[in-house]
Amino acid sequence: MTMIWALALCAAGLLVLVLGAELVTRGGGTLAAQLGTPPILIGLTVVAIATSTPELAVGIDAALRGAGAMAIGNIAGTNVVNLLLILGLSAVMRPLALGMQTIRADLPVMVSTAIAMLIMVSDGVLSRLDGCLLLLGGVVYTVAVVIAARHEARAVKVEYAREYRAPRGVRGDRDALIRSGMTLLIGLIVIVTGADWLVDGAVALARIWGVSDAFIGLTIIAIGTSAPELATTILSTLKNQRDIAIGNLLGSSVYNILVILGVTAIVPRDGVPVSSELMRIDIPVMALVAVVCVPVFLSGRQVSRAEGAAFVGAYVLYLTYLLVART
Repeated sequence: MTMIWALALCAAGLLVLVLGAELVTRGGGTLAAQLGTPPILIGLTVVAIATSTPELAVGIDAALRGAGAMAIGNIAGTNVVNLLLILGLSAVMRPLALGMQTIRADLPVMVSTAIAMLIMVSDGVLSRLDGCLLLLGGVVYTVAVVIAARHEARAVKVEYAREYRAPRGVRGDRDALIRSGMTLLIGLIVIVTGADWLVDGAVALARIWGVSDAFIGLTIIAIGTSAPELATTILSTLKNQRDIAIGNLLGSSVYNILVILGVTAIVPRDGVPVSSELMRIDIPVMALVAVVCVPVFLSGRQVSRAEGAAFVGAYVLYLTYLLVART
């Protein structure tokens, strides 16, 4: 495969992934709303999971092809992109106020899952047992989110209801349910197709450029598969629906490790091997970024424009390091 063809395949795969994620998010969200699911639960669970489906498809596809380092690099890189680049850009656009739910629950869970991932990969492999434990954590986290959502402030519930309520006149309508279900199914098919193209092109680029699968996962794939989170966060920020923006980012970061990485580790019989660079540098960086969020989030319970700019600057430095030291 030539470099031009590999780049074209990556670009096409990324575009298809973004389209598929949008279809899954809208189809799944609308279907849940039509079935009577509270809007806040849709925002905290369906949307967070749906925007992580590109990472899931890429992870499974890469693991089946023996490119496990690409899958793990994608998760580590995506979470760094979510917290430094996307969260930072959102705060630069408008200072990001944080609710007590984020401080008391979402932040500790995000930090805990990042540290858990760091510990699990310390032996050089993410085993099936590790994957099962992560998935179990994902189930517990989802149940906790559902319970906590019942006690959210009325203002937050209204915000989610405005964004995710079912269209008038279609709640429970059979034809509308079928349309939403078909949108969801088509979105999933599109995502699987896009992931296959993206991994094909990415593996080819790694071979052509002489770089590791992990490097491709940390850069091209991580940035590309974060497009749904970027779009959701920017739109939520412009609409001044900040709880949706922060909830989606932190929720996706947690689901990326607990569910996406958990499923990815279960697929190969012998687990997913972890390269030394991922263990020594990239996964610790991901965990460090999560830990750094603690004092930033607790200082005045907001992320200021200056702090957002610092986050973006930190990501630029990290990306520069990857391009200079790893190529």
